[in-house]
Amino acid sequence: MKAIYIAGYFQSPFGKLMAMSQEQMLAAAVAGVCAETRTEAAMIDSASIAAACSFSLHQQGLLSGLLAGVPGMETKPIESVENACASGGQAILNCITRLQAGMGETAVAVGIEKMRDDLGKADGKRVGEALGYFSDPDERSGKVFVFPHIFAEIMQRYMQTWRVSERELASVAVNEYAHARQNPFAQMRTTELTLDQAVTIAGANRYLVEGLPLKTFDCSQITDGYAALLLATESGLAKLGLRAADCVRIAGWGSAVDPLQHEKRNVLEPAAAYRAVQTAYAMAGVTAAEIQTAEVHDCFTVMAALAAEILGLAQPGRGAAFWADGKAAVGGSCALNTSGGLIAKGHPVGATGIAMVGWASWQLLGRVPAALQVSDARRAATFNIGGPVCASVATVLQRPE
Repeated sequence: MKAIYIAGYFQSPFGKLMAMSQEQMLAAAVAGVCAETRTEAAMIDSASIAAACSFSLHQQGLLSGLLAGVPGMETKPIESVENACASGGQAILNCITRLQAGMGETAVAVGIEKMRDDLGKADGKRVGEALGYFSDPDERSGKVFVFPHIFAEIMQRYMQTWRVSERELASVAVNEYAHARQNPFAQMRTTELTLDQAVTIAGANRYLVEGLPLKTFDCSQITDGYAALLLATESGLAKLGLRAADCVRIAGWGSAVDPLQHEKRNVLEPAAAYRAVQTAYAMAGVTAAEIQTAEVHDCFTVMAALAAEILGLAQPGRGAAFWADGKAAVGGSCALNTSGGLIAKGHPVGATGIAMVGWASWQLLGRVPAALQVSDARRAATFNIGGPVCASVATVLQRPE
């Protein structure tokens, strides 16, 4: 199997991109990652473009054609990828698959999402409806905002099953808002959050579904953003004028999908998620104890707790405590979401999985702000999900030695 390296990563600030079009986002993503690697788009052999809401929010289906319109990207193998909120992670894996198959030596995974209007305003009901299409139709009945409602139910089940408090889960958001304050790309970089604020129903913080524990601060953001990750084999790095000794290697990867039907999956111990992570660990030849930092899919605080368990950092039911006890903080046993995560960095759906891998690579290269840098980080993991804990993509990254 060929070694796969991250030649370069580029992302926009997450939040509001105002009147920037999807076409402009794609062009900026490619131009940005090419500038990072001092190369040209013409030297990229293939691409995958990830977006989840282009059909529903923009009535645009053929994003591969828009990407081919970027100078230097024409007449290349390009595919559009949709795997709900795991679209970005899946785009990376699709690029890896082509490189392994010998279809070129370089490939770029690009993720975009334009979720706000040209004034930066979010139509929550419209976005909620678009994202709701990624759920089992039988779960949508009676739910105005489908995914917050589904995860409110998961949160309640998690709390009741494992006797976890709202305060423990709120510690996830507090950690992530603190990290986002130091991340210049984060959507919530100007917002402070205390634990008392996160659990108190006041101002913007409210219960989203009557009778269920999910609150505003338990939720990820509605976000515009784009990201691009340039991958290469060793031959590809040589073509780009880069050395493997200077680049992060994707040492392991895995993906798996549980049934969408609610009655056919266990949301508290999702089999596909565990399988994806264990596949990535096995390929990389590592265990959870050898991971120093990870970027995980925290669309809601309960998912961040589950992610700590799925990564093998905590036993089932102890994921919330992993965060509450400070083990997920910089300087903890495994720093999670030093970027701020989806809750505070932002969640531009198609770009999310790519941004996870990109930020994790920056951690291993010592390129994140000093306050967020994990000391002597040698390995990082990422865990990206799509749907109601349904599609899962995981990677393990290795620092250059």
